[in-house]
Amino acid sequence: MRPAAYHLLRPERRETSVVFASPHSARDYPADFLARSVLNAREVRSSEDAYVDELFSCAVDHGAPILLGGVPRAYLDLNRGPEELDPALIQGVRRSGHNPRVASGLGVIPRVVANGRSIYRGKIGLDEAQDRIDRYWRPYHDQLQTLLDEAQRDFGEAVLVDCHSMPREALENVGPRASARPDVVLGDRFGAAAASSVVDRIEAAFSRAGLKVARNMPFAGAYICQHYGRPSRRQHVVQVEIDRSLYMNEANVQPRADFAAFRAVLDSVVAEIAAIGRRTELPMAAE
Repeated sequence: MRPAAYHLLRPERRETSVVFASPHSARDYPADFLARSVLNAREVRSSEDAYVDELFSCAVDHGAPILLGGVPRAYLDLNRGPEELDPALIQGVRRSGHNPRVASGLGVIPRVVANGRSIYRGKIGLDEAQDRIDRYWRPYHDQLQTLLDEAQRDFGEAVLVDCHSMPREALENVGPRASARPDVVLGDRFGAAAASSVVDRIEAAFSRAGLKVARNMPFAGAYICQHYGRPSRRQHVVQVEIDRSLYMNEANVQPRADFAAFRAVLDSVVAEIAAIGRRTELPMAAE
């Protein structure tokens, strides 16, 4: 049985222009994919934003929908463009220009997981790659666009909060030596994907919860920020990266004992973010 392309959780009543999404938290691995991978069951999960769906599913309690990707990132990356095909992995793809994400093995069909570990023994066919895109990538993005269109129609603007997690080691070289590492990194592509007024309020929500926040370093936002972020059209996208070590054991991909407590902290953050797009908060200044 094939995984669903996505899972959409809707509130009983939509009360905000904010949309939450988690494209990388799926853990339903197709059996034929696992059989072909050179990685074991734990290694293949290292690219997951594990449990991010559980951390942000409270969005529905605050009047916002949340869209969850249906297939794992190691199988298909929903935060890449459909044209980001890796010639080192996919037969029949010609190299065209330089795309650093593709070159590093992190195209729409990833060649590697965390730490550059190869997923496959050899190449896969172009037909198979295209089938994954048609079956999973396109339905997810069609639904995401629908949610943003609904927000524009009903509230006059849309705010997408794209939810991710980051390995602790990714933060080793962020900021001056001996300075406190951020718990959360917000990416708005240096202002291109969202108005600063929106990002300021999202940052304030995390900061009030006691979390240290940085912007755009080392993660400024990838395809979803770039493609959907149109602040001049009142469509804002902010990528949220949360340090995985705050809520899970990265070695065994299991939640920490205090997972529920951290999820309660994020519930207050999500409530504040959802309030950004309530009708009583409009109009939002476009920048």
